[in-house]
Amino acid sequence: MSGFATHLECSRCREDFALEQLAQVCKNDGGPLLVKYDLVRARDAMRREALHERPWTMWRYRELLPMRGEDRVSLGAVGVTRAVELGVRTLALPTAGNAGAAWAAYGARAGIRVVVVMPETTPEVIVRETAAYGADVYLVAGSIADAGAVVRRSCERFGWYDASTLREPYRIEGKKTMGFELAEQLGWRLPDVIIYPTGGGVGLIGMWKAFDELAAIGWIDGKRPRFVAAQADGCAPIVKAFEEGREESDPWPEPRTFAAGIRVPKALGDFIVLRALRATGGTAVSVSEADIARAMRVAGEREGMLVCPEGGAALAAAGRLRADGWIAQDDEVVVFNTGTGLKYAESLQGERPHRLESGELPSEGTAR
Repeated sequence: MSGFATHLECSRCREDFALEQLAQVCKNDGGPLLVKYDLVRARDAMRREALHERPWTMWRYRELLPMRGEDRVSLGAVGVTRAVELGVRTLALPTAGNAGAAWAAYGARAGIRVVVVMPETTPEVIVRETAAYGADVYLVAGSIADAGAVVRRSCERFGWYDASTLREPYRIEGKKTMGFELAEQLGWRLPDVIIYPTGGGVGLIGMWKAFDELAAIGWIDGKRPRFVAAQADGCAPIVKAFEEGREESDPWPEPRTFAAGIRVPKALGDFIVLRALRATGGTAVSVSEADIARAMRVAGEREGMLVCPEGGAALAAAGRLRADGWIAQDDEVVVFNTGTGLKYAESLQGERPHRLESGELPSEGTAR
Protein backbone atom coordinates (compact mmCIF):
# COMPACT_ATOMS: atom_id res chain seq x y z
CA MET A 1 0.00 0.00 0.00
CA SER A 2 1.21 3.49 -0.86
CA GLY A 3 2.42 5.36 2.21
CA PHE A 4 0.20 8.29 1.24
CA ALA A 5 -3.10 6.46 0.68
CA THR A 6 -5.15 6.79 3.85
CA HIS A 7 -8.65 5.40 3.38
CA LEU A 8 -11.58 4.81 1.05
CA GLU A 9 -14.45 7.28 0.89
CA CYS A 10 -17.98 6.80 -0.42
CA SER A 11 -18.65 9.15 -3.32
CA ARG A 12 -22.24 9.60 -2.10
CA CYS A 13 -22.44 9.70 1.70
CA ARG A 14 -18.70 10.38 2.33
CA GLU A 15 -18.38 7.59 4.91
CA ASP A 16 -14.84 6.29 5.34
CA PHE A 17 -13.74 2.68 4.90
CA ALA A 18 -10.44 1.00 5.75
CA LEU A 19 -8.01 0.42 2.92
CA GLU A 20 -7.09 -3.08 4.03
CA GLN A 21 -10.62 -4.45 3.87
CA LEU A 22 -11.82 -6.06 0.66
CA ALA A 23 -14.34 -3.31 -0.05
CA GLN A 24 -16.42 -3.10 -3.22
CA VAL A 25 -19.05 -0.36 -2.86
CA CYS A 26 -20.47 1.57 0.09
CA LYS A 27 -22.40 -0.72 2.43
CA ASN A 28 -24.87 2.10 3.14
CA ASP A 29 -25.96 3.30 -0.28
CA GLY A 30 -24.03 1.31 -2.88
CA GLY A 31 -22.00 4.34 -3.91
CA PRO A 32 -18.60 3.87 -5.59
CA LEU A 33 -15.64 4.10 -3.22
CA LEU A 34 -12.72 6.42 -3.97
CA VAL A 35 -9.15 6.20 -2.66
CA LYS A 36 -8.13 9.21 -0.57
CA TYR A 37 -4.56 10.35 0.11
CA ASP A 38 -2.65 12.47 2.59
CA LEU A 39 -1.97 15.14 0.00
CA VAL A 40 -0.11 17.40 2.43
CA ARG A 41 2.51 14.70 3.01
CA ALA A 42 2.54 13.86 -0.70
CA ARG A 43 3.15 17.52 -1.55
CA ASP A 44 6.12 17.64 0.80
CA ALA A 45 7.57 14.40 -0.55
CA MET A 46 7.10 14.85 -4.31
CA ARG A 47 9.05 17.08 -6.68
CA ARG A 48 8.06 17.64 -10.29
CA GLU A 49 11.68 18.05 -11.30
CA ALA A 50 12.49 14.52 -10.14
CA LEU A 51 10.01 12.86 -12.50
CA HIS A 52 12.43 12.90 -15.43
CA GLU A 53 14.59 10.42 -13.53
CA ARG A 54 11.75 7.91 -13.30
CA PRO A 55 10.73 5.31 -15.92
CA TRP A 56 7.70 5.91 -18.14
CA THR A 57 5.42 3.51 -16.30
CA MET A 58 2.55 4.13 -13.93
CA TRP A 59 5.08 3.95 -11.06
CA ARG A 60 6.23 7.37 -12.23
CA TYR A 61 3.39 8.68 -10.07
CA ARG A 62 3.72 6.07 -7.32
CA GLU A 63 3.05 8.43 -4.41
CA LEU A 64 -0.48 8.96 -5.75
CA LEU A 65 -1.20 5.29 -6.40
CA PRO A 66 -2.74 2.94 -3.83
CA MET A 67 -0.28 0.02 -3.74
CA ARG A 68 3.30 -0.85 -2.99
CA GLY A 69 4.70 -1.54 -6.45
CA GLU A 70 7.01 -4.45 -5.72
CA ASP A 71 4.70 -7.32 -6.71
CA ARG A 72 5.44 -9.36 -9.81
CA VAL A 73 2.52 -7.65 -11.55
CA SER A 74 4.03 -4.22 -10.99
CA LEU A 75 3.78 -3.45 -14.70
CA GLY A 76 0.11 -4.43 -14.72
CA ALA A 77 -3.09 -2.58 -14.04
CA VAL A 78 -3.67 -0.84 -10.74
CA GLY A 79 -6.88 -2.80 -10.20
CA VAL A 80 -5.25 -6.21 -10.58
CA THR A 81 -2.19 -5.24 -8.57
CA ARG A 82 -4.29 -4.07 -5.65
CA ALA A 83 -6.58 -7.12 -5.90
CA VAL A 84 -3.52 -9.37 -5.56
CA GLU A 85 -2.38 -7.42 -2.50
CA LEU A 86 -5.80 -8.01 -0.94
CA GLY A 87 -5.60 -11.76 -1.54
CA VAL A 88 -8.03 -12.06 -4.46
CA ARG A 89 -7.75 -15.35 -6.37
CA THR A 90 -10.71 -15.00 -8.76
CA LEU A 91 -12.18 -11.80 -10.16
CA ALA A 92 -15.04 -11.31 -12.59
CA LEU A 93 -16.25 -8.42 -14.71
CA PRO A 94 -18.62 -7.61 -17.56
CA THR A 95 -17.31 -5.82 -20.63
CA ALA A 96 -18.12 -5.00 -24.23
CA GLY A 97 -14.82 -3.27 -24.94
CA ASN A 98 -11.16 -3.25 -23.96
CA ALA A 99 -11.47 -3.71 -20.19
CA GLY A 100 -11.91 -7.47 -20.34
CA ALA A 101 -8.71 -8.01 -22.31
CA ALA A 102 -6.78 -5.63 -20.05
CA TRP A 103 -7.86 -7.35 -16.83
CA ALA A 104 -7.30 -10.77 -18.43
CA ALA A 105 -3.75 -9.87 -19.50
CA TYR A 106 -2.78 -8.46 -16.13
CA GLY A 107 -4.53 -11.34 -14.37
CA ALA A 108 -2.46 -13.80 -16.37
CA ARG A 109 0.71 -12.03 -15.27
CA ALA A 110 -0.51 -12.05 -11.66
CA GLY A 111 -1.50 -15.71 -11.70
CA ILE A 112 -5.14 -15.16 -10.75
CA ARG A 113 -8.31 -16.38 -12.44
CA VAL A 114 -10.26 -13.84 -14.51
CA VAL A 115 -13.87 -14.46 -15.55
CA VAL A 116 -15.24 -12.15 -18.25
CA VAL A 117 -18.89 -11.93 -19.29
CA MET A 118 -19.67 -10.16 -22.56
CA PRO A 119 -22.80 -9.31 -24.55
CA GLU A 120 -22.98 -11.59 -27.56
CA THR A 121 -22.79 -8.48 -29.78
CA THR A 122 -19.22 -7.75 -28.62
CA PRO A 123 -16.79 -7.57 -31.58
CA GLU A 124 -15.23 -10.97 -32.25
CA VAL A 125 -11.66 -9.65 -32.08
CA ILE A 126 -12.24 -8.40 -28.53
CA VAL A 127 -13.73 -11.75 -27.50
CA ARG A 128 -10.79 -13.67 -28.95
CA GLU A 129 -8.18 -11.35 -27.50
CA THR A 130 -9.65 -11.73 -24.02
CA ALA A 131 -9.74 -15.52 -24.33
CA ALA A 132 -6.14 -15.55 -25.61
CA TYR A 133 -4.99 -14.21 -22.24
CA GLY A 134 -6.47 -17.25 -20.52
CA ALA A 135 -9.67 -15.70 -19.19
CA ASP A 136 -12.86 -17.72 -18.84
CA VAL A 137 -15.09 -15.89 -21.34
CA TYR A 138 -18.87 -16.19 -21.46
CA LEU A 139 -21.30 -14.57 -23.91
CA VAL A 140 -24.83 -13.60 -22.90
CA ALA A 141 -27.85 -12.22 -24.70
CA GLY A 142 -28.66 -8.56 -24.11
CA SER A 143 -26.55 -5.56 -23.13
CA ILE A 144 -23.66 -4.87 -20.79
CA ALA A 145 -26.28 -4.46 -18.06
CA ASP A 146 -27.34 -8.10 -18.53
CA ALA A 147 -23.70 -9.20 -18.44
CA GLY A 148 -23.24 -7.19 -15.26
CA ALA A 149 -26.21 -8.87 -13.61
CA VAL A 150 -24.66 -12.29 -14.32
CA VAL A 151 -21.37 -11.16 -12.79
CA ARG A 152 -23.01 -9.78 -9.64
CA ARG A 153 -24.99 -12.98 -9.04
CA SER A 154 -21.90 -15.12 -9.54
CA CYS A 155 -19.74 -12.98 -7.27
CA GLU A 156 -22.34 -13.19 -4.52
CA ARG A 157 -22.68 -16.94 -4.96
CA PHE A 158 -19.00 -17.89 -5.21
CA GLY A 159 -17.32 -15.10 -3.26
CA TRP A 160 -15.44 -13.76 -6.27
CA TYR A 161 -14.11 -10.22 -6.48
CA ASP A 162 -16.44 -8.04 -8.57
CA ALA A 163 -14.24 -5.94 -10.87
CA SER A 164 -17.16 -4.29 -12.66
CA THR A 165 -16.80 -0.61 -13.46
CA LEU A 166 -16.77 1.38 -10.19
CA ARG A 167 -17.75 -1.69 -8.14
CA GLU A 168 -14.16 -1.73 -6.89
CA PRO A 169 -12.14 1.37 -5.97
CA TYR A 170 -8.91 0.80 -7.87
CA ARG A 171 -9.62 0.79 -11.61
CA ILE A 172 -10.21 4.53 -11.40
CA GLU A 173 -6.76 4.96 -9.82
CA GLY A 174 -5.25 3.50 -12.96
CA LYS A 175 -7.46 5.64 -15.17
CA LYS A 176 -6.42 8.82 -13.41
CA THR A 177 -2.84 8.38 -14.65
CA MET A 178 -4.19 9.66 -17.99
CA GLY A 179 -4.71 12.98 -16.26
CA PHE A 180 -1.22 12.91 -14.77
CA GLU A 181 0.33 12.14 -18.16
CA LEU A 182 -1.69 14.80 -19.94
CA ALA A 183 -0.69 17.50 -17.47
CA GLU A 184 2.97 16.48 -17.63
CA GLN A 185 3.06 16.34 -21.43
CA LEU A 186 1.55 19.84 -21.62
CA GLY A 187 4.15 21.28 -19.26
CA TRP A 188 1.97 21.10 -16.14
CA ARG A 189 -0.91 23.04 -17.58
CA LEU A 190 -4.28 21.80 -18.80
CA PRO A 191 -6.16 22.26 -22.09
CA ASP A 192 -9.34 24.26 -22.45
CA VAL A 193 -11.51 21.26 -23.33
CA ILE A 194 -11.29 17.48 -22.87
CA ILE A 195 -13.66 15.28 -24.89
CA TYR A 196 -13.98 11.67 -23.79
CA PRO A 197 -16.18 8.83 -25.11
CA THR A 198 -18.32 7.98 -22.11
CA GLY A 199 -19.89 4.67 -21.16
CA GLY A 200 -19.09 3.76 -17.56
CA GLY A 201 -17.50 7.16 -17.03
CA VAL A 202 -14.23 6.17 -15.38
CA GLY A 203 -12.14 8.15 -17.86
CA LEU A 204 -13.67 11.50 -16.98
CA ILE A 205 -13.98 10.65 -13.28
CA GLY A 206 -10.35 9.54 -13.14
CA MET A 207 -9.02 12.69 -14.78
CA TRP A 208 -11.19 14.92 -12.59
CA LYS A 209 -9.73 13.18 -9.54
CA ALA A 210 -6.21 13.44 -10.97
CA PHE A 211 -6.46 17.18 -11.55
CA ASP A 212 -7.78 17.78 -8.04
CA GLU A 213 -4.86 15.85 -6.57
CA LEU A 214 -2.29 17.63 -8.74
CA ALA A 215 -3.72 20.99 -7.68
CA ALA A 216 -3.63 19.95 -4.02
CA ILE A 217 0.10 19.20 -4.20
CA GLY A 218 0.75 22.45 -6.07
CA TRP A 219 1.74 21.02 -9.45
CA ILE A 220 -1.02 22.74 -11.44
CA ASP A 221 -3.18 25.80 -10.84
CA GLY A 222 -6.90 25.81 -10.19
CA LYS A 223 -7.95 26.08 -13.84
CA ARG A 224 -9.86 23.04 -15.10
CA PRO A 225 -10.69 21.95 -18.63
CA ARG A 226 -14.32 21.85 -19.63
CA PHE A 227 -15.21 18.17 -19.68
CA VAL A 228 -17.34 16.78 -22.51
CA ALA A 229 -19.01 13.37 -22.35
CA ALA A 230 -19.43 11.98 -25.87
CA GLN A 231 -22.14 9.36 -26.39
CA ALA A 232 -24.08 7.81 -29.26
CA ASP A 233 -27.64 8.80 -30.18
CA GLY A 234 -28.66 5.17 -29.66
CA CYS A 235 -27.39 5.08 -26.07
CA ALA A 236 -27.15 8.50 -24.44
CA PRO A 237 -28.29 8.32 -20.80
CA ILE A 238 -25.70 10.85 -19.59
CA VAL A 239 -26.66 13.32 -22.32
CA LYS A 240 -30.35 13.02 -21.49
CA ALA A 241 -29.78 13.48 -17.76
CA PHE A 242 -27.48 16.46 -18.37
CA GLU A 243 -29.97 18.19 -20.64
CA GLU A 244 -32.79 17.59 -18.16
CA GLY A 245 -30.76 18.98 -15.25
CA ARG A 246 -30.89 15.69 -13.35
CA GLU A 247 -28.29 14.33 -10.94
CA GLU A 248 -28.57 10.74 -12.19
CA SER A 249 -29.59 9.03 -15.40
CA ASP A 250 -32.37 6.58 -16.11
CA PRO A 251 -31.52 3.24 -17.74
CA TRP A 252 -31.51 3.64 -21.52
CA PRO A 253 -34.06 1.33 -23.15
CA GLU A 254 -32.73 -0.86 -25.96
CA PRO A 255 -29.22 0.63 -26.25
CA ARG A 256 -28.00 0.54 -29.85
CA THR A 257 -24.66 1.67 -31.27
CA PHE A 258 -21.76 -0.06 -32.96
CA ALA A 259 -19.46 1.75 -30.52
CA ALA A 260 -19.63 -1.16 -28.09
CA GLY A 261 -17.53 0.47 -25.37
CA ILE A 262 -20.08 3.25 -24.83
CA ARG A 263 -23.13 1.02 -25.18
CA VAL A 264 -23.81 1.31 -21.45
CA PRO A 265 -27.50 1.84 -20.57
CA LYS A 266 -26.73 3.18 -17.07
CA ALA A 267 -23.41 3.81 -15.37
CA LEU A 268 -23.02 3.21 -11.64
CA GLY A 269 -21.04 6.44 -11.39
CA ASP A 270 -23.27 8.54 -13.63
CA PHE A 271 -23.87 11.06 -10.85
CA ILE A 272 -20.11 11.63 -10.53
CA VAL A 273 -19.78 12.18 -14.29
CA LEU A 274 -22.65 14.67 -14.25
CA ARG A 275 -21.11 16.40 -11.25
CA ALA A 276 -17.80 16.74 -13.11
CA LEU A 277 -19.44 18.07 -16.27
CA ARG A 278 -21.28 20.78 -14.37
CA ALA A 279 -18.38 21.67 -12.08
CA THR A 280 -16.10 22.30 -15.07
CA GLY A 281 -18.65 24.13 -17.21
CA GLY A 282 -18.69 21.20 -19.60
CA THR A 283 -21.43 19.48 -21.54
CA ALA A 284 -22.63 16.14 -22.91
CA VAL A 285 -23.17 15.44 -26.61
CA SER A 286 -24.56 12.49 -28.55
CA VAL A 287 -23.83 11.80 -32.20
CA SER A 288 -25.33 9.56 -34.87
CA GLU A 289 -23.90 6.30 -36.17
CA ALA A 290 -23.26 8.03 -39.49
CA ASP A 291 -21.34 10.81 -37.71
CA ILE A 292 -19.20 8.23 -35.89
CA ALA A 293 -18.42 6.34 -39.11
CA ARG A 294 -17.59 9.56 -40.93
CA ALA A 295 -15.24 10.71 -38.17
CA MET A 296 -13.45 7.35 -38.21
CA ARG A 297 -12.92 7.59 -41.95
CA VAL A 298 -11.73 11.21 -41.85
CA ALA A 299 -9.26 10.37 -39.07
CA GLY A 300 -7.80 7.62 -41.22
CA GLU A 301 -7.67 9.48 -44.53
CA ARG A 302 -6.47 12.84 -43.19
CA GLU A 303 -4.45 12.00 -40.10
CA GLY A 304 -3.36 8.39 -40.62
CA MET A 305 -5.13 7.37 -37.42
CA LEU A 306 -7.16 4.16 -37.21
CA VAL A 307 -9.51 5.15 -34.40
CA CYS A 308 -12.11 2.97 -32.73
CA PRO A 309 -15.84 3.82 -32.93
CA GLU A 310 -15.72 5.27 -29.42
CA GLY A 311 -12.93 7.59 -30.51
CA GLY A 312 -14.99 8.38 -33.60
CA ALA A 313 -17.84 9.47 -31.33
CA ALA A 314 -15.50 11.83 -29.48
CA LEU A 315 -14.16 13.27 -32.74
CA ALA A 316 -17.68 13.74 -34.08
CA ALA A 317 -18.66 15.50 -30.85
CA ALA A 318 -15.68 17.83 -31.25
CA GLY A 319 -16.81 18.75 -34.75
CA ARG A 320 -20.36 19.36 -33.57
CA LEU A 321 -19.27 21.61 -30.70
CA ARG A 322 -16.91 23.59 -32.93
CA ALA A 323 -19.65 24.10 -35.52
CA ASP A 324 -22.05 25.24 -32.80
CA GLY A 325 -19.50 27.71 -31.43
CA TRP A 326 -19.23 26.00 -28.05
CA ILE A 327 -15.57 25.37 -28.87
CA ALA A 328 -13.81 28.56 -29.93
CA GLN A 329 -11.21 28.71 -32.68
CA ASP A 330 -8.38 29.37 -30.24
CA ASP A 331 -9.43 26.74 -27.68
CA GLU A 332 -6.94 23.97 -27.02
CA VAL A 333 -8.90 20.72 -27.21
CA VAL A 334 -7.81 17.19 -26.30
CA VAL A 335 -9.93 14.39 -27.79
CA PHE A 336 -9.38 10.89 -26.44
CA ASN A 337 -9.37 7.84 -28.70
CA THR A 338 -9.66 4.81 -26.44
CA GLY A 339 -8.62 1.98 -28.74
CA THR A 340 -7.57 0.79 -32.15
CA GLY A 341 -10.00 0.49 -35.02
CA LEU A 342 -8.52 -2.93 -35.81
CA LYS A 343 -10.77 -4.41 -33.13
CA TYR A 344 -13.76 -3.23 -35.16
CA ALA A 345 -12.66 -4.46 -38.57
CA GLU A 346 -16.22 -4.74 -39.83
CA SER A 347 -16.69 -1.01 -39.19
CA LEU A 348 -13.63 0.18 -41.10
CA GLN A 349 -14.25 2.12 -44.29
CA GLY A 350 -12.21 3.15 -47.28
CA GLU A 351 -11.89 2.52 -50.99
CA ARG A 352 -12.15 -1.15 -51.82
CA PRO A 353 -9.11 -2.72 -53.50
CA HIS A 354 -9.08 -2.49 -57.28
CA ARG A 355 -8.56 -5.57 -59.38
CA LEU A 356 -5.56 -5.05 -61.62
CA GLU A 357 -6.42 -6.50 -65.02
CA SER A 358 -3.68 -5.01 -67.19
CA GLY A 359 -0.68 -5.64 -64.99
CA GLU A 360 0.12 -1.90 -65.05
CA LEU A 361 -0.67 0.57 -62.26
CA PRO A 362 -2.41 3.87 -63.11
CA SER A 363 -0.43 7.07 -62.61
CA GLU A 364 -3.19 8.76 -60.58
CA GLY A 365 -4.41 7.62 -57.17
CA THR A 366 -8.04 6.68 -56.58
CA ALA A 367 -8.44 6.87 -52.80
CA ARG A 368 -9.19 10.59 -52.69
